[in-house]
Amino acid sequence: MAQTQPKRMVQVSVVFPAYNEVDFLEPAVQQVSKVLDGFAKSYELVIAEDGSKDGTAERSEELAQKYPFVKHLHGEQRLGRGTALNNAFRQSSGEVLVYMDLDLATDLKFLQPIVEAITVEGYDFATGSRLMPTSKVERSLRRSISSKSYNFLVRRMLGSKLKDHQCGFKAFKREPALKLIGEVGARHWFWDTEMMVRAQRNGSRIKEIAVEWKTGRKTKVNILKDSYNMGKQVFSLWWRFKKEKKPKPQN
Repeated sequence: MAQTQPKRMVQVSVVFPAYNEVDFLEPAVQQVSKVLDGFAKSYELVIAEDGSKDGTAERSEELAQKYPFVKHLHGEQRLGRGTALNNAFRQSSGEVLVYMDLDLATDLKFLQPIVEAITVEGYDFATGSRLMPTSKVERSLRRSISSKSYNFLVRRMLGSKLKDHQCGFKAFKREPALKLIGEVGARHWFWDTEMMVRAQRNGSRIKEIAVEWKTGRKTKVNILKDSYNMGKQVFSLWWRFKKEKKPKPQN
């Protein structure tokens, strides 16, 4: 009887959630792999393709054939960024799980610091922040006000200590991340916030890193619609927490 081969672990898995991102795929793969070559012992890049209709699935498969360190996870239907990330993390092989947006809005010089916050400094999670005093951010005034208002609401309603919950540039220690995603109910944009808030409630050590950030594409965010939906989810999570027994922080 054939024995199941154990999964070959790598030091870092970088996950790209991808929905209609065909033009961003190969530049991101090339640039991120170049940075990882400079400091990671071993790595893989995982394209978590979420029911795209613009050729993203086909291009992702081409890249997986071209580069041995690229893995393509295909979704027939769009299930949401949070679901795509959950599935990708479970199927990844990294001791450190990273995800970033394909437009590389966060400067890649922060990739090594965010990984080493886990591997060297011993944090459970690390997240980029566009709202720390030393962060450098290029975006419209309208989006800046919306972001600051949202993050204030999260801190006030959900007791978070973080300044920025939605930056698409995060790193996780494998075991606590896989344990935590089973508790996260959000399936789309709110996934980041719920993940970070639940991590704090569970006593996880989180490092917030000031980054340089500028959008590399036209935003997919509808500010009015998404602000309303995100606000609803903040209140919904607040209500669920009211009914849950708050876990004791770990020593």
